[in-house]
Amino acid sequence: MKAGSVQDQEETKQYKVLPILFAMLLSGFIGLFGETALNVALTPLMTLLEVGPTTIQWLTTGYLLVLGILVPVSGMLLQWFTTRQLFTTSLIFSIAGTFVAALAPSFELLLVARVLQAVGTALLLPLMFNTILVIFPIEKRGAAMGLIGLVIMFAPASGPSISGLILANLSWHWIFWISLPFFIISLVCGLLFLPNISKLTKPKIDVISIILSTLGFGGVVYGFSSAGGHGDTGGGWTSPVVVITLVVGVVSLLLFSIRQLRMKQPMMDLRAFKYPMFTIGLILIFICMMMMLSSMLILPMYLQQGMAVTALTAGLVLLPGSLLNGFLSPVMGRLFDKFGPKWLVIIGLAIVAVVLFMYTGITPTTALGTIITMHVFMMIGISMIMMPAQTNGLNQLPPEYYPHGTAIMNTLQQVSGAIGTAVAVSILSAGQTRFLSNVTNPESPENQLAGFTSGVQNAFVFALVLAVIGLVTSFFIKRVKVGSQQGQQGPMH
Repeated sequence: MKAGSVQDQEETKQYKVLPILFAMLLSGFIGLFGETALNVALTPLMTLLEVGPTTIQWLTTGYLLVLGILVPVSGMLLQWFTTRQLFTTSLIFSIAGTFVAALAPSFELLLVARVLQAVGTALLLPLMFNTILVIFPIEKRGAAMGLIGLVIMFAPASGPSISGLILANLSWHWIFWISLPFFIISLVCGLLFLPNISKLTKPKIDVISIILSTLGFGGVVYGFSSAGGHGDTGGGWTSPVVVITLVVGVVSLLLFSIRQLRMKQPMMDLRAFKYPMFTIGLILIFICMMMMLSSMLILPMYLQQGMAVTALTAGLVLLPGSLLNGFLSPVMGRLFDKFGPKWLVIIGLAIVAVVLFMYTGITPTTALGTIITMHVFMMIGISMIMMPAQTNGLNQLPPEYYPHGTAIMNTLQQVSGAIGTAVAVSILSAGQTRFLSNVTNPESPENQLAGFTSGVQNAFVFALVLAVIGLVTSFFIKRVKVGSQQGQQGPMH
């Protein structure tokens, strides 16, 4: 064991860590920025591309759907293709998608571009995690994962702010034109400095697992996204399409899980769940992403439709919290390396719960300064939860589980985003409908606004419930013993 760990550390020193990190983090940032950059632009795009709200939603749904289908397969891809092959392929897809989107004259072509972009991001995310786990020794991983946290949290959080600024001065195509050079820089940097660091085991490709994974994760993401999309027309959850896709998704996932546990070389090794801190970390990340992405969809929507501010103002309101969250993530990484995850996560969830409780009382007269302050505190809380829970969970896995652990974690992040936003939009729509059905003049602007406000408050109640569940879970988190193989490998003996 000792000889192995000395050798690992010698290998670690040989990597040009900074350029590798730069290439990974820059491309990851731009890829994830693209996930939410169009949120603020969806309302003007409906007019420009002449489509309705349910159709325009596909620019986000299609993106999430591709991530939900491809990320689960990534654990297997990491064992079949070299680091450089996967990195180059992901960047080529990202560049092609961004270029097509920048030129897209119609909704259909823009949707194709979004799918290409999503393929790039889906290949890159697990590769980024896996690379960090390999090139950094365990005692320095918190700070390194903090940088990934900066990307994973700050990129989607800054998307609406940056695209709000772009839309105020330029056409929506520029959201993509501005992203393009960064992808090209990342590709060049990766080609120059990125070595092949993953060990290729080339496990047998199990076609049935791939089909079940695609139907399972794809069905769940599509079902939830469609329910959220149809929510504005009422009865989204009872529509046959939603019911069928969710049933197919859940049944496929059950069959997929059973198959993985019975296989010698599974596509996604679910035995990683035997490690308790990995499982607790996953639950906390799942809850955290649902809270963050649902509130990041609802808040800009309410600022624009309920409080009648421009897309630019809505973006600027969210900017201080997003910036702070990004800068705090590496700080939380260093605190995690020093003190472990427990109190960081508990305090973070307590802060988020208090903020969400305050959001449940939001009205059109709430001062923008108050909303900015609440958003800042929420983002501070989220930076205290995500990275420590994630790193602590992955630290408990032995190295052969890294590709599987990162694939499981990234898959659940994408699925949680789809579920969180769909449920939030459905609750918002149901609350609005219920309010308007109890007033005498539902068409009046005052009642429309009051109904919308009621729906938004209900959506924040949903996020608050999630925060409380997370807070209860966080009391079970324990620091994984660094450097002790026993601590890493415990459950398997």
